[in-house]
Amino acid sequence: MEPEVFVDILSDALFLVIKLVAAIVLPGLTIGIVVAVFQAATSINEQTLSFLPRLIITILALIAGGHWLTQELMDYFKGIVLLIPEIAG
Repeated sequence: MEPEVFVDILSDALFLVIKLVAAIVLPGLTIGIVVAVFQAATSINEQTLSFLPRLIITILALIAGGHWLTQELMDYFKGIVLLIPEIAG
């Protein structure tokens, strides 16, 4: 039971969180930038115009990537469970 094992587990967990959050946030961020440029070019300052497309894209990203997100989490936790004998013994 060496400390490097725990550092590797934490590192993998943080990378997984970054990867999963990026899969949800980046499409909304991209659409937000596109809408902001459109609003700046046309001088339209409607709040719902900036919020609604980001909300729709984020929901679509969750629907489209939900299976992949769940599979990544399951694979990580399966790996953690398989490491229990190595850590405990």
